[in-house]
Amino acid sequence: MEALYDSGKVRAIGVSNFSSKKLGNLLEVARIPPAVNQVECHLSWQQPKLHEFCKSKGIHLSAYTPLARTQILKNHLLNLVAEKLGKTPAQVALRWGLQMGHSILPKSSNEARMKENLDVLDWSIPEELFARFSEFEQASS
Repeated sequence: MEALYDSGKVRAIGVSNFSSKKLGNLLEVARIPPAVNQVECHLSWQQPKLHEFCKSKGIHLSAYTPLARTQILKNHLLNLVAEKLGKTPAQVALRWGLQMGHSILPKSSNEARMKENLDVLDWSIPEELFARFSEFEQASS
């Protein structure tokens, strides 16, 4: 990958599903650090240690499955925040990811849901509500 970077054929190197340990091992030997680490990340799998590690190393975290395959959408706290903000639970979950500094990769083939997923860019979750998401029950690894 570094040869491709050196040749100018790629502008950045990314990895997927790397833990903090794997990233640390890679950084010990890599001449060119990865620009991004794409991992599963959502309200019920927040991965705070990985988030902080990536942030400290200048590696962007890209979140796939940001809606946890819709499993989180019935969560009481998420629905409470969505109701207060006049948004859907999915929009609040996606906005959480953006406010965490992640890029988010929601998947949908439904046109209405795609439009709903795009309506997360021009508003924010207020800090007092955002902070409550640290209480969100985390899935076990």
